[in-house]
Amino acid sequence: MSAPLFPAFLDLAGRRVLLVGGGVVARRKAEALLESGAEVVVGAPALVPELARAVAEGRLTHRAGPFSPDWLDGAWLVIAATDDAAVNARVAREAEARRIWANVVDDTPRCTFQVPARVERGPLQVAISSRGEAPMLARWLREQLETELDPTLGALAAWLGGKREALRQRFPDATRRRQVIEALIRGPAADALRSGDIDGAEHAFEAALAEDATPRGRVILVGAGPGDPGLLTLRGLRALNQADVVLHDRLVSREVLALARRDAEKIEVAKEAGTHHTTQQRIHELLIEHARAGKTVVRLKGGDPFVFGRGGEELQALRAAGIPYEVVPGITAALACGAYAGIPLTHREHAQSVRLVTAHCRNSIDTLDWIALAQERQTLAVYMGVQGLDTIRDRLLEHGRSPTTPFALVENGSRANQRVVLGTLAALPERAAAEQVRSPALLILGEVAALAKDLHWFGAPPSSPPVMLSPPAPTAATLTLAA
Repeated sequence: MSAPLFPAFLDLAGRRVLLVGGGVVARRKAEALLESGAEVVVGAPALVPELARAVAEGRLTHRAGPFSPDWLDGAWLVIAATDDAAVNARVAREAEARRIWANVVDDTPRCTFQVPARVERGPLQVAISSRGEAPMLARWLREQLETELDPTLGALAAWLGGKREALRQRFPDATRRRQVIEALIRGPAADALRSGDIDGAEHAFEAALAEDATPRGRVILVGAGPGDPGLLTLRGLRALNQADVVLHDRLVSREVLALARRDAEKIEVAKEAGTHHTTQQRIHELLIEHARAGKTVVRLKGGDPFVFGRGGEELQALRAAGIPYEVVPGITAALACGAYAGIPLTHREHAQSVRLVTAHCRNSIDTLDWIALAQERQTLAVYMGVQGLDTIRDRLLEHGRSPTTPFALVENGSRANQRVVLGTLAALPERAAAEQVRSPALLILGEVAALAKDLHWFGAPPSSPPVMLSPPAPTAATLTLAA
């Protein structure tokens, strides 16, 4: 897989750009280059009327005749837009030799830069690139954004640009300044500009300048969900975009972390069964330390922070320290793993209740009410139980749960590498060992688990990862259950 392109916006004002080609495609490229203020030189034996007129008006310079390498002298970049592939290839080679960025129209492998599809709102631009692999998709997305982005965003961008120096002087701390600007973007100033009320926007700006210049730290406790970034809530996404610091669990997926502000400081506070790399007390200290420094801190926790996530303990520590906080719930693993594996946690014929249980260590296992857990017609969702499957099996059997009770072990639930291992309670630890099930994995035990063989997704929707079943199914519609 090719490395991603580095996105950049170029200031071409007053800089020479060579455009090789004099046809319709070259005309379109020339229009965009002239809008950017570039000094455009067009090289071609002949020009379409629009380009010839621009030359006559003095807006373009024409180099007549076939391409010559000396045309590149003084150019910052070049676009090859002729209908002759050999000429375009030569332009690219000569540009490469001179370390000049080159774009060859409809020839992605020869391009050292690409021209994206753009959405413009005044000084605000959104650029979209598919690395040249799917230009129609990029154009389609541009069309979608054209309808989604408010036309007044350009006015807001220009208005904020005129306020930068005043904001810098009033709020020298960058974190506090960003907090004020975010409030202007989301608040009455933007609303006033949207309705054309310039005086109202100025009034909101003056009120913002009157605010305390001291940075205001806070903590946002965010449930990241089980891994699929599509399951992160919109409110959680907004929090990540506001974060100065992100304290995240080891199991938070890279795809979710990638949604945070790129310049946010990301700190892994790894905690997993058997290896506590960061103590809970240290996590409390980090939250308080960064919040007191005026930072917006997102505590990003896998699943939901209030379901075996120690979110309550962290809020208690924040309240004791006088740190403002808010909570953004997330989709807990039991819900996501059940859904992605095709297992309804409740079912009229099989289960009238669900119990969420954690069994990550001996102490937690010993405190469970095994008599209640062994009752039939209920579903057990056991978190962090991979290391204690033998004990879970033995205790449930001792208290009357049937050895033929179906189970499903969902490994890496909701992620692209999700795996579902099915079997019955009597062989639970042996099946897990044979399939080498590893954390993160959730155990779903109860009659509903048997439905996975019929209800799991073999053809998952585009936003969802495929579900793989172990052992492999002979066909897309059947699965052999291990006894």
